[in-house]
Amino acid sequence: MNIAEILELENLRLVEPSFADLTDSRYNTLLAQQDAIEGRLLLDEAEEPLALAFQGSNGWIAGTFLCRNPSVSLIDLFESVNGEIFQENRAVFAGAVREYFSNILVAEVPPAIEDLNPARRGILGALIENTWGSSRGETCVDCCCGSGVGSLVLRDIGYSPISYDNDASLLSRGMHEGRLLPAETMCLDATIASQYVEPSPKGIGIMMGEFNSFNQDMWEAIVRELFEATKETLVTVGTEPEARLVAEWGKDMGRTVQVRENPADPIYDLWVCESHV
Repeated sequence: MNIAEILELENLRLVEPSFADLTDSRYNTLLAQQDAIEGRLLLDEAEEPLALAFQGSNGWIAGTFLCRNPSVSLIDLFESVNGEIFQENRAVFAGAVREYFSNILVAEVPPAIEDLNPARRGILGALIENTWGSSRGETCVDCCCGSGVGSLVLRDIGYSPISYDNDASLLSRGMHEGRLLPAETMCLDATIASQYVEPSPKGIGIMMGEFNSFNQDMWEAIVRELFEATKETLVTVGTEPEARLVAEWGKDMGRTVQVRENPADPIYDLWVCESHV
């Protein structure tokens, strides 16, 4: 179900130009400037606002409130046009928003060169399944998902991935190949992922690094954001010193952390850091 269908409209566009812009309150101001003649308010199951849409001279345009709150001026505009109120499950709407922006990305961004080693699917699947077992639809965050091998494997063993990366070309490749699904995928800065990602039972960060003196602060922010969003977390890196750093960051956050070697994959996921709250 797409956003227009949820609001019972034929066509609709979002005022935000990208998924990363969902936190930006400037788009409340822009939306409130519409010459509205009709409005629709979407609430979630707790009656919290999810979106406001207005019809003007340029058709229907909406703003979303998954990652910010509506302004007073927007509510006033809605009331001035005697708008209608609709309701939808928050998770369903979030998937529709991800799909909206993912479809734009696929249409506009050329995919990166294919980068998947076919053998990796089975090796990585065994690692995750041996760690956590299979699932029946439990949500699992895939941090820095790249072109989506982690998300593909999670789906193989029954998890529902929520995937993010800031490399649009890799995301485009993953969606072209079907490893990433539009309704599950976000293009965003992983150092501030908690502004966009709902807390999840599990999360993975596969083949992170390489860590060095120039990028270590960035990787620390990414890993801490992943830990913040997940109760159980599996991170893989190429070297033991990198794994020890991940463990140190986790322990700083009060997590229990275990580091182990993974000889089944000596290139991509040689060292594994498993942690939980």
